[in-house]
Amino acid sequence: MSASPSRGPSRRSPLPALLSVTAALCAAVLVGGCSPAAPPQPSAPSNLVTARALAPKAANELEDDYQAVIENVLPSVVQIEADERLGSGIVYDDEGHIVTNAHVVGPGRSFRVTVATGEAPMTARLVSSYPEQDLAVIRLESVPEGLRAATFGDSSTVAVGQIVLAMGSPLGLSSSVTQGIVSAVGRTVTQSDLGGGTGATFADMVQTSAPINPGNSGGALVNLDSEVIGIPTLAAVDPSLGEGAAPGIGFAIPASMVRRIADQIITTGRVTDSGRAALGITGRTVLDDRYAPSGVAVVEVTQDGPADQAGLRAGDIITKVGNTAITTITSLAEALAAQQPGDKVTVTYQRDGSQRTAQVTLGEL
Repeated sequence: MSASPSRGPSRRSPLPALLSVTAALCAAVLVGGCSPAAPPQPSAPSNLVTARALAPKAANELEDDYQAVIENVLPSVVQIEADERLGSGIVYDDEGHIVTNAHVVGPGRSFRVTVATGEAPMTARLVSSYPEQDLAVIRLESVPEGLRAATFGDSSTVAVGQIVLAMGSPLGLSSSVTQGIVSAVGRTVTQSDLGGGTGATFADMVQTSAPINPGNSGGALVNLDSEVIGIPTLAAVDPSLGEGAAPGIGFAIPASMVRRIADQIITTGRVTDSGRAALGITGRTVLDDRYAPSGVAVVEVTQDGPADQAGLRAGDIITKVGNTAITTITSLAEALAAQQPGDKVTVTYQRDGSQRTAQVTLGEL
Protein backbone atom coordinates (compact mmCIF):
# COMPACT_ATOMS: atom_id res chain seq x y z
CA MET A 1 0.00 0.00 0.00
CA SER A 2 1.44 3.41 -0.93
CA ALA A 3 1.40 6.30 1.46
CA SER A 4 -0.80 9.31 0.83
CA PRO A 5 0.89 12.59 -0.05
CA SER A 6 1.56 14.65 3.06
CA ARG A 7 0.14 18.14 3.52
CA GLY A 8 2.21 20.69 5.43
CA PRO A 9 5.12 19.74 7.68
CA SER A 10 5.77 16.03 7.95
CA ARG A 11 4.59 14.25 11.16
CA ARG A 12 5.65 10.98 12.73
CA SER A 13 3.15 8.16 12.52
CA PRO A 14 1.19 7.75 15.85
CA LEU A 15 1.29 3.95 15.62
CA PRO A 16 4.52 3.36 17.64
CA ALA A 17 3.28 5.62 20.41
CA LEU A 18 -0.07 3.86 20.55
CA LEU A 19 1.68 0.52 20.66
CA SER A 20 3.82 1.74 23.57
CA VAL A 21 0.81 2.97 25.52
CA THR A 22 -1.04 -0.25 24.86
CA ALA A 23 1.94 -2.31 26.02
CA ALA A 24 2.26 -0.23 29.16
CA LEU A 25 -1.40 -0.63 29.96
CA CYS A 26 -1.20 -4.37 29.44
CA ALA A 27 1.84 -4.54 31.66
CA ALA A 28 0.02 -2.63 34.38
CA VAL A 29 -2.94 -4.99 34.08
CA LEU A 30 -0.72 -8.06 34.23
CA VAL A 31 1.07 -6.73 37.31
CA GLY A 32 -2.34 -6.44 38.95
CA GLY A 33 -2.99 -10.08 38.25
CA CYS A 34 -5.62 -9.21 35.67
CA SER A 35 -7.76 -11.67 33.79
CA PRO A 36 -10.18 -10.67 31.06
CA ALA A 37 -12.68 -8.17 32.48
CA ALA A 38 -16.13 -9.58 33.45
CA PRO A 39 -19.12 -8.00 31.74
CA PRO A 40 -20.94 -5.43 33.89
CA GLN A 41 -23.79 -6.87 35.99
CA PRO A 42 -27.19 -5.24 35.79
CA SER A 43 -28.04 -3.42 39.00
CA ALA A 44 -31.25 -4.27 40.89
CA PRO A 45 -34.05 -1.75 40.63
CA SER A 46 -33.80 0.78 43.43
CA ASN A 47 -37.31 -0.02 44.73
CA LEU A 48 -36.40 -3.72 45.01
CA VAL A 49 -33.21 -2.87 46.88
CA THR A 50 -35.20 -0.64 49.22
CA ALA A 51 -37.82 -3.35 49.80
CA ARG A 52 -35.11 -5.91 50.62
CA ALA A 53 -33.47 -3.51 53.02
CA LEU A 54 -36.73 -2.71 54.78
CA ALA A 55 -38.09 -6.28 55.00
CA PRO A 56 -36.13 -7.33 58.13
CA LYS A 57 -37.06 -4.07 59.82
CA ALA A 58 -40.75 -4.50 59.01
CA ALA A 59 -40.69 -8.11 60.24
CA ASN A 60 -39.06 -7.06 63.49
CA GLU A 61 -41.60 -4.27 63.99
CA LEU A 62 -44.52 -6.67 63.43
CA GLU A 63 -42.98 -9.14 65.86
CA ASP A 64 -42.65 -6.33 68.40
CA ASP A 65 -46.32 -5.46 67.86
CA TYR A 66 -47.36 -9.05 68.51
CA GLN A 67 -45.32 -9.26 71.68
CA ALA A 68 -46.69 -5.93 72.94
CA VAL A 69 -50.29 -7.07 72.37
CA ILE A 70 -49.65 -10.36 74.16
CA GLU A 71 -48.04 -8.55 77.08
CA ASN A 72 -50.97 -6.12 77.29
CA VAL A 73 -53.90 -8.51 76.92
CA LEU A 74 -52.94 -12.05 77.91
CA PRO A 75 -52.94 -11.21 81.66
CA SER A 76 -56.66 -10.39 81.26
CA VAL A 77 -57.52 -13.82 79.82
CA VAL A 78 -58.42 -16.58 82.29
CA GLN A 79 -59.12 -20.29 82.21
CA ILE A 80 -62.50 -21.48 83.50
CA GLU A 81 -63.31 -24.98 84.75
CA ALA A 82 -66.99 -25.82 85.14
CA ASP A 83 -67.73 -29.44 86.04
CA GLU A 84 -66.46 -31.31 82.96
CA ARG A 85 -66.35 -28.16 80.81
CA LEU A 86 -63.24 -26.16 80.12
CA GLY A 87 -63.10 -22.76 78.51
CA SER A 88 -61.76 -19.24 78.71
CA GLY A 89 -62.92 -15.86 79.93
CA ILE A 90 -61.93 -12.19 79.91
CA VAL A 91 -61.53 -9.98 82.97
CA TYR A 92 -64.19 -7.33 82.37
CA ASP A 93 -63.59 -4.86 85.21
CA ASP A 94 -61.62 -4.25 88.40
CA GLU A 95 -64.38 -5.77 90.54
CA GLY A 96 -63.60 -9.30 89.39
CA HIS A 97 -66.35 -9.69 86.78
CA ILE A 98 -65.40 -12.08 83.99
CA VAL A 99 -67.29 -12.39 80.72
CA THR A 100 -67.39 -15.71 78.87
CA ASN A 101 -69.70 -17.91 76.79
CA ALA A 102 -72.91 -19.32 78.24
CA HIS A 103 -71.96 -22.74 76.87
CA VAL A 104 -68.72 -22.59 78.89
CA VAL A 105 -70.52 -22.17 82.23
CA GLY A 106 -73.43 -24.45 81.27
CA PRO A 107 -75.78 -25.13 84.16
CA GLY A 108 -73.05 -24.53 86.74
CA ARG A 109 -73.16 -21.95 89.52
CA SER A 110 -69.60 -22.20 90.85
CA PHE A 111 -66.36 -22.33 88.87
CA ARG A 112 -62.61 -22.68 89.23
CA VAL A 113 -60.78 -19.81 87.56
CA THR A 114 -57.06 -19.66 86.87
CA VAL A 115 -55.84 -16.09 86.37
CA ALA A 116 -52.61 -15.00 84.72
CA THR A 117 -51.11 -13.52 87.88
CA GLY A 118 -50.01 -16.97 88.97
CA GLU A 119 -52.27 -17.74 91.95
CA ALA A 120 -53.79 -21.14 92.52
CA PRO A 121 -57.23 -21.59 90.94
CA MET A 122 -59.80 -19.26 92.49
CA THR A 123 -63.53 -19.63 92.99
CA ALA A 124 -66.03 -17.63 90.96
CA ARG A 125 -69.83 -17.53 91.10
CA LEU A 126 -72.34 -17.09 88.31
CA VAL A 127 -73.89 -13.64 88.03
CA SER A 128 -76.17 -14.51 85.10
CA SER A 129 -76.17 -16.42 81.84
CA TYR A 130 -77.84 -15.40 78.58
CA PRO A 131 -77.89 -18.45 76.28
CA GLU A 132 -79.79 -16.58 73.55
CA GLN A 133 -76.52 -14.73 72.78
CA ASP A 134 -74.25 -17.38 74.32
CA LEU A 135 -72.84 -14.94 76.86
CA ALA A 136 -72.46 -15.14 80.63
CA VAL A 137 -70.85 -13.18 83.45
CA ILE A 138 -69.21 -14.75 86.50
CA ARG A 139 -67.47 -13.00 89.42
CA LEU A 140 -64.41 -13.92 91.45
CA GLU A 141 -65.13 -14.31 95.17
CA SER A 142 -61.92 -12.43 95.93
CA VAL A 143 -60.06 -10.12 93.56
CA PRO A 144 -56.31 -10.80 93.48
CA GLU A 145 -53.88 -7.93 93.48
CA GLY A 146 -52.74 -7.02 89.98
CA LEU A 147 -55.83 -8.37 88.22
CA ARG A 148 -56.06 -6.47 84.94
CA ALA A 149 -59.26 -5.70 83.04
CA ALA A 150 -59.15 -5.89 79.26
CA THR A 151 -59.95 -2.99 76.94
CA PHE A 152 -62.81 -3.60 74.52
CA GLY A 153 -62.65 -2.01 71.07
CA ASP A 154 -65.20 -0.61 68.63
CA SER A 155 -66.78 -3.42 66.59
CA SER A 156 -67.87 -0.99 63.86
CA THR A 157 -64.25 -0.38 62.87
CA VAL A 158 -63.37 -4.07 62.42
CA ALA A 159 -62.35 -4.65 58.80
CA VAL A 160 -61.59 -7.65 56.61
CA GLY A 161 -57.83 -8.22 56.43
CA GLN A 162 -57.16 -6.88 59.91
CA ILE A 163 -54.54 -8.92 61.81
CA VAL A 164 -55.93 -10.50 64.98
CA LEU A 165 -54.73 -12.75 67.78
CA ALA A 166 -56.92 -15.32 69.55
CA MET A 167 -56.07 -15.89 73.22
CA GLY A 168 -57.41 -18.59 75.49
CA SER A 169 -56.97 -22.17 76.65
CA PRO A 170 -57.42 -24.40 73.60
CA LEU A 171 -57.49 -28.07 74.58
CA GLY A 172 -56.63 -27.01 78.12
CA LEU A 173 -53.36 -25.34 77.11
CA SER A 174 -53.75 -22.15 79.13
CA SER A 175 -52.43 -18.79 77.94
CA SER A 176 -52.14 -19.91 74.32
CA VAL A 177 -52.08 -17.47 71.41
CA THR A 178 -52.91 -18.06 67.75
CA GLN A 179 -52.77 -15.60 64.88
CA GLY A 180 -54.84 -14.85 61.79
CA ILE A 181 -56.90 -12.17 60.11
CA VAL A 182 -60.49 -11.01 60.07
CA SER A 183 -61.77 -12.95 57.07
CA ALA A 184 -65.34 -11.61 57.05
CA VAL A 185 -67.72 -9.47 59.10
CA GLY A 186 -71.48 -9.41 59.57
CA ARG A 187 -71.91 -13.18 59.44
CA THR A 188 -75.14 -14.79 60.68
CA VAL A 189 -74.46 -18.26 62.07
CA THR A 190 -76.32 -20.85 64.11
CA GLN A 191 -74.56 -22.77 66.84
CA SER A 192 -75.05 -26.50 67.14
CA ASP A 193 -76.79 -27.64 70.30
CA LEU A 194 -74.50 -30.69 70.37
CA GLY A 195 -71.45 -30.83 72.60
CA GLY A 196 -72.83 -28.25 75.04
CA GLY A 197 -73.70 -25.57 72.48
CA THR A 198 -76.77 -23.40 73.07
CA GLY A 199 -78.24 -23.82 69.58
CA ALA A 200 -78.64 -20.04 69.33
CA THR A 201 -78.45 -17.96 66.16
CA PHE A 202 -76.12 -14.95 66.10
CA ALA A 203 -75.94 -11.97 63.78
CA ASP A 204 -73.00 -9.68 62.95
CA MET A 205 -70.39 -12.24 63.93
CA VAL A 206 -66.72 -11.63 63.19
CA GLN A 207 -65.22 -14.40 61.06
CA THR A 208 -61.52 -15.12 61.56
CA SER A 209 -58.81 -17.41 60.27
CA ALA A 210 -57.12 -17.50 63.70
CA PRO A 211 -57.45 -21.15 64.84
CA ILE A 212 -60.25 -21.65 67.38
CA ASN A 213 -60.32 -24.97 69.21
CA PRO A 214 -62.29 -26.37 72.17
CA GLY A 215 -61.20 -24.31 75.17
CA ASN A 216 -60.80 -21.10 73.15
CA SER A 217 -64.49 -20.36 73.70
CA GLY A 218 -64.99 -17.32 75.90
CA GLY A 219 -61.47 -16.02 75.29
CA ALA A 220 -60.31 -12.92 73.44
CA LEU A 221 -60.01 -11.98 69.78
CA VAL A 222 -57.66 -9.01 69.84
CA ASN A 223 -56.44 -6.41 67.34
CA LEU A 224 -52.93 -4.95 67.19
CA ASP A 225 -54.06 -2.00 69.32
CA SER A 226 -54.47 -4.44 72.24
CA GLU A 227 -58.26 -4.13 72.09
CA VAL A 228 -60.67 -7.03 72.41
CA ILE A 229 -62.87 -6.96 69.29
CA GLY A 230 -64.74 -10.18 69.97
CA ILE A 231 -65.15 -13.37 71.99
CA PRO A 232 -64.30 -16.56 70.04
CA THR A 233 -67.38 -18.74 70.29
CA LEU A 234 -67.50 -21.45 67.64
CA ALA A 235 -65.67 -22.95 64.71
CA ALA A 236 -67.32 -23.63 61.37
CA VAL A 237 -68.34 -27.21 60.68
CA ASP A 238 -67.48 -28.93 57.41
CA PRO A 239 -70.62 -30.88 56.43
CA SER A 240 -68.47 -33.54 54.78
CA LEU A 241 -66.77 -34.15 58.13
CA GLY A 242 -69.93 -34.38 60.20
CA GLU A 243 -69.15 -32.51 63.39
CA GLY A 244 -65.52 -31.98 62.41
CA ALA A 245 -64.39 -28.37 62.38
CA ALA A 246 -63.55 -26.66 59.10
CA PRO A 247 -59.94 -25.44 59.45
CA GLY A 248 -59.37 -21.71 59.41
CA ILE A 249 -62.98 -20.56 59.87
CA GLY A 250 -64.08 -19.47 63.31
CA PHE A 251 -66.56 -16.94 64.63
CA ALA A 252 -66.47 -14.41 67.45
CA ILE A 253 -69.27 -12.44 69.13
CA PRO A 254 -68.50 -8.75 68.42
CA ALA A 255 -67.33 -6.55 71.29
CA SER A 256 -70.34 -4.24 70.99
CA MET A 257 -72.73 -7.10 71.77
CA VAL A 258 -70.48 -8.36 74.57
CA ARG A 259 -70.53 -4.95 76.27
CA ARG A 260 -74.28 -4.56 75.76
CA ILE A 261 -75.09 -7.87 77.43
CA ALA A 262 -72.38 -7.79 80.12
CA ASP A 263 -73.24 -4.27 81.27
CA GLN A 264 -76.90 -5.22 81.76
CA ILE A 265 -76.05 -8.39 83.65
CA ILE A 266 -73.64 -6.57 85.95
CA THR A 267 -76.06 -3.69 86.57
CA THR A 268 -79.38 -5.50 86.90
CA GLY A 269 -78.52 -9.20 87.09
CA ARG A 270 -80.35 -9.95 83.85
CA VAL A 271 -80.75 -8.88 80.22
CA THR A 272 -83.55 -6.40 79.68
CA ASP A 273 -82.56 -5.07 76.25
CA SER A 274 -81.16 -7.71 73.91
CA GLY A 275 -81.27 -5.64 70.71
CA ARG A 276 -82.50 -8.80 68.93
CA ALA A 277 -85.73 -8.95 66.93
CA ALA A 278 -88.46 -11.44 67.79
CA LEU A 279 -91.69 -12.59 66.17
CA GLY A 280 -93.32 -13.71 69.41
CA ILE A 281 -94.06 -17.34 68.56
CA THR A 282 -93.03 -20.86 69.45
CA GLY A 283 -92.53 -22.86 66.27
CA ARG A 284 -91.29 -26.11 64.80
CA THR A 285 -90.06 -27.23 61.39
CA VAL A 286 -92.62 -29.01 59.20
CA LEU A 287 -91.95 -31.43 56.32
CA ASP A 288 -93.69 -31.76 52.98
CA ASP A 289 -94.85 -34.98 51.30
CA ARG A 290 -91.26 -35.72 50.26
CA TYR A 291 -90.03 -35.30 53.84
CA ALA A 292 -88.22 -32.08 52.93
CA PRO A 293 -88.36 -29.06 55.30
CA SER A 294 -91.06 -26.72 54.00
CA GLY A 295 -91.78 -24.11 56.66
CA VAL A 296 -92.25 -23.33 60.35
CA ALA A 297 -95.51 -24.25 62.02
CA VAL A 298 -96.72 -21.84 64.70
CA VAL A 299 -97.19 -23.93 67.83
CA GLU A 300 -97.94 -21.06 70.19
CA VAL A 301 -98.36 -17.29 69.84
CA THR A 302 -97.23 -14.97 72.63
CA GLN A 303 -100.27 -13.06 73.86
CA ASP A 304 -100.19 -9.43 72.64
CA GLY A 305 -96.85 -10.16 70.97
CA PRO A 306 -95.94 -9.07 67.43
CA ALA A 307 -97.38 -12.14 65.68
CA ASP A 308 -100.55 -12.07 67.78
CA GLN A 309 -101.15 -8.39 66.99
CA ALA A 310 -100.65 -9.11 63.28
CA GLY A 311 -103.28 -11.87 63.30
CA LEU A 312 -101.12 -15.00 63.18
CA ARG A 313 -102.33 -17.96 65.20
CA ALA A 314 -101.37 -21.51 66.14
CA GLY A 315 -101.46 -23.83 63.14
CA ASP A 316 -100.26 -21.26 60.60
CA ILE A 317 -97.18 -22.28 58.62
CA ILE A 318 -94.66 -19.50 57.99
CA THR A 319 -92.94 -19.80 54.60
CA LYS A 320 -91.32 -16.40 54.10
CA VAL A 321 -90.12 -13.35 56.05
CA GLY A 322 -89.71 -10.42 53.70
CA ASN A 323 -88.04 -11.94 50.62
CA THR A 324 -86.33 -14.71 52.60
CA ALA A 325 -87.74 -18.22 52.20
CA ILE A 326 -88.35 -20.00 55.51
CA THR A 327 -87.99 -23.78 55.52
CA THR A 328 -86.75 -24.55 59.05
CA ILE A 329 -86.79 -23.04 62.51
CA THR A 330 -83.11 -22.25 61.98
CA SER A 331 -83.75 -20.32 58.78
CA LEU A 332 -86.46 -18.33 60.62
CA ALA A 333 -84.03 -17.50 63.42
CA GLU A 334 -81.41 -16.38 60.89
CA ALA A 335 -83.94 -14.19 59.05
CA LEU A 336 -84.94 -12.51 62.31
CA ALA A 337 -81.29 -12.09 63.35
CA ALA A 338 -80.83 -9.78 60.36
CA GLN A 339 -83.64 -7.50 61.62
CA GLN A 340 -83.97 -5.03 64.48
CA PRO A 341 -86.76 -4.66 67.06
CA GLY A 342 -89.35 -2.30 65.66
CA ASP A 343 -88.73 -3.23 62.02
CA LYS A 344 -91.82 -3.91 59.94
CA VAL A 345 -91.69 -7.10 57.87
CA THR A 346 -94.08 -8.98 55.64
CA VAL A 347 -94.66 -12.53 56.87
CA THR A 348 -96.02 -15.00 54.31
CA TYR A 349 -97.83 -17.99 55.76
CA GLN A 350 -100.30 -20.75 54.91
CA ARG A 351 -103.60 -21.26 56.66
CA ASP A 352 -106.12 -23.95 55.71
CA GLY A 353 -104.30 -24.56 52.43
CA SER A 354 -104.30 -20.92 51.28
CA GLN A 355 -101.42 -18.44 51.24
CA ARG A 356 -101.72 -15.22 53.23
CA THR A 357 -99.52 -12.33 54.32
CA ALA A 358 -99.34 -10.19 57.45
CA GLN A 359 -97.46 -7.01 58.27
CA VAL A 360 -95.61 -7.62 61.54
CA THR A 361 -93.84 -5.03 63.68
CA LEU A 362 -91.07 -7.08 65.28
CA GLY A 363 -90.64 -7.14 69.03
CA GLU A 364 -87.56 -7.89 71.11
CA LEU A 365 -86.23 -11.27 72.08
